[in-house]
Amino acid sequence: MEKGYFTVSELTSLIKGLLEAVPVLQGIWVRGEISNFSQPTSGHMYFYLKDAGARLRCVMFRGTNFRLRFRPADGLEVFAFGSVGVYERNGEYQFYVEALEPAGLGSLYLSFLQLKERLEKEGLFDPARKRPLPRFPRRVALVTSPTGAAVRDMIKILRQRHPGVDILVIPCLVQGPEAAPSIAAALEKASRLAEIDLVIVGRGGGSPEELWPFNEEIVARAIVACRHPVIAAVGHEIDITIADFVADHRAPTPTAAAEMAVPDMRLLRAALADLNRRLIVAARRRLAAERVFLERLLTRSVFIRPTRILAGPRQRLDEARYKMEASLRRRLGDFRTRLGGLAGKLEAVSPLATLARGYAVCLSAAGRIVRASGEVDLGEEVRVLLARGRLRCLVREKEES
Repeated sequence: MEKGYFTVSELTSLIKGLLEAVPVLQGIWVRGEISNFSQPTSGHMYFYLKDAGARLRCVMFRGTNFRLRFRPADGLEVFAFGSVGVYERNGEYQFYVEALEPAGLGSLYLSFLQLKERLEKEGLFDPARKRPLPRFPRRVALVTSPTGAAVRDMIKILRQRHPGVDILVIPCLVQGPEAAPSIAAALEKASRLAEIDLVIVGRGGGSPEELWPFNEEIVARAIVACRHPVIAAVGHEIDITIADFVADHRAPTPTAAAEMAVPDMRLLRAALADLNRRLIVAARRRLAAERVFLERLLTRSVFIRPTRILAGPRQRLDEARYKMEASLRRRLGDFRTRLGGLAGKLEAVSPLATLARGYAVCLSAAGRIVRASGEVDLGEEVRVLLARGRLRCLVREKEES
């Protein structure tokens, strides 16, 4: 202050130092509603916390905010932990956030709701995309911890219900910060195995924090991407995770998943035996009914006197034959009468009839009928047709008429 004045930088630096030296402004919790939230490519988060009377500029750097289990958004009321400081370049005081918790909702639950909403909008919960379970799987993959009680229970139930099923345990972590990538990798491995018919992914019960890996997006997308039908079996019946929503089927417990995965062969054999018994009984009843029907059928006259059934048709056949013969005789008589008439007419105009009355037909040597004397020459030979016989004559004289 020797100059009698402060530069802007000096004054800002002084204010910054004063603020950061006040203990009550360091390591404190502030409650407010988020507004103007933004997160540029740098990864830092910038927003305001506001209430009815004021607003506070806040920043949460990338190295801190990557641990958040939910995504801040405008309108969300939160508790922010941090310290008050001054951004010297703009001469503004702001709150440097080190931790953020939803007000009224835990961060885990809020993260669950946000991811659930986003995946639901993508259609990953749609029942239409879910696949049915194979009725008789030959090989079942268990994606779970190889040492937990859940895997032992599932293997026991699977063996009891279906002794012939093959069981493949694909081990993974089911708890802790590395569990989600481990589960996703195990699901990917199961997807690559063509001989797998069904996958069960899950673990036994635990706290929400212990079950949290099954709420991670990487696990949800690995379930969706799996080539085989997936049953999610996480915790107890009251435990609901994102994996339950995206899986093809949800089982309330790992034991229930094993019961859902394979049929109970004992019950199936009993059902088959019952069906076989019922089929035999039904066949015997049907045979008995058909035997009675056949016996009744054999008592009918058609089988006792089979020729009688032909008597009527045989008589009708005789009657039809008689009528047909009579009709043919009548028609034949009519034809004969008509033929006689036509023959008489033909006889009247027949050349033979003319010859019979004493006339003759003269033919030239060439076989032409001679109608005039000028048609032949003297000395030419002609033939004369009579009613009975022929004459060969030599023309010696002609007379013209």
